[in-house]
Amino acid sequence: MNNIELPFNQKGEINMAKKYEFDYDLIVIGSGAGGSAAATIAAREGKRVAIIESDTFGGDSPNWSDIPTKALLHAANLFDEARHGARFGLRTATIGYNYPSLRTWKELAVKRTGAGGNRNYYENMGIDALSGTAHFLSPNEISVNRRHLSSNHFLIATGTKWAIPDIHGLDTITCLTPRTILETIRPPKSLMIIGGGDTGVEIAQMMAIFGTKVYIAEKAGRLLPHHDNEVGELMERVLSEQKGVTTLTHSRVVSVEKEGLGKRVIISRAGTEKTIRVDEVLIAAGRVPNVDMGLENAGIKFSAKGIDVNEYLQTNVKHIFAAGDVLGNNSHTHTALMESHVVANNILHRNKITPDYTATPEVIFTNPGIATVGLNEDDCVKRDLPINKAIAPLNIIARSNTSDFRDGFVKIITDKKGVIIGATVVAPHAAEIIHELTLAVKFYLTAHDLASTPHAFLSWSEAVRVAAGKLS
Repeated sequence: MNNIELPFNQKGEINMAKKYEFDYDLIVIGSGAGGSAAATIAAREGKRVAIIESDTFGGDSPNWSDIPTKALLHAANLFDEARHGARFGLRTATIGYNYPSLRTWKELAVKRTGAGGNRNYYENMGIDALSGTAHFLSPNEISVNRRHLSSNHFLIATGTKWAIPDIHGLDTITCLTPRTILETIRPPKSLMIIGGGDTGVEIAQMMAIFGTKVYIAEKAGRLLPHHDNEVGELMERVLSEQKGVTTLTHSRVVSVEKEGLGKRVIISRAGTEKTIRVDEVLIAAGRVPNVDMGLENAGIKFSAKGIDVNEYLQTNVKHIFAAGDVLGNNSHTHTALMESHVVANNILHRNKITPDYTATPEVIFTNPGIATVGLNEDDCVKRDLPINKAIAPLNIIARSNTSDFRDGFVKIITDKKGVIIGATVVAPHAAEIIHELTLAVKFYLTAHDLASTPHAFLSWSEAVRVAAGKLS
């Protein structure tokens, strides 16, 4: 540890007695959403801050997850809408796409956000930005590229990586991930996606629109198993009927092997094995926290599922905090940002705060979009909560006629007093519609409150009013 003299006190007088015990006030490990906010807030408060990144600065979301994926999804949905414009009287039979140009658009979207590869941003704020892998040596000291650094506080925000499932032969072939598929020169002719969760379904729809024959293998009985039954069932139908995606639920991938220029995948379903030949295999079967950084040397409690923290996001070593996906919650970017703000407060101020997850929305950017907030029906069953619920299909509101779009619904769940405790939206612009329901969950509004609120005619949000009206 370095003893660096502070030459002046608060009055501007020479003060040779006071010394820094550590190199930094805060070292943040990971420059994604879970780390960036805390680093910048602490720097603005005049603290000595370092941020360490083992990969690309900015982390997962702006570089190879949220931003690039949604940029391509937006283009894919525009293309798909245009292709089917004949029903509105549009002449679109000759429409096509140029995949290199799509990749250029994706890269422009990443550049515009300014968050991808943003090392200079931190340096301009007076934050020491270091590339390398951090490794704890003690509770107050780490090594980075053979350099030893010490700090009064640490924030671990190293996120997660895609888990590699235990499938025979997987180590003998080259597989795609949701990250590497964004860099392919062209869409594969055929693709097996292992995992029917949020990311798997987004990629399945996007690739199918661009002409790929897509298969999805999911162990559970439906796609999107962490959502209500109606969501997975509807998306399976939409993907199958409109995009030609083959969904294989209750299915386990037994083995994979190289066959010519492609891959041979063996699926076990209901005791029967089936062989599927595809050009590429993509792994989207869950993520695991990045915890390989010598945490045991600092005495930090953790497991393969993530780092243990208390309600203030402190580890058992009180000056070391953790935030984001490394906690093992598979949260969204906006949740990691909230946690990062909480950590910054709890490091800088005596008045500790806790993250409030009550009304944190989750969004899937398919078409129709999927957005949820609060408890779903499965959550309520597990907690033995007595509830009321109502569903408003999109086809009962006028907007579904003018847009010729009927695949979707709004589902609202209330407690027995009528207070809204959860909601699901499956509709165009679901990511925007959900925030009305987010406010309802956060501020304990009733279904009657929502039903009696005027909703603009010919908006998709009229489905919210109709669903709430069934419960009021």
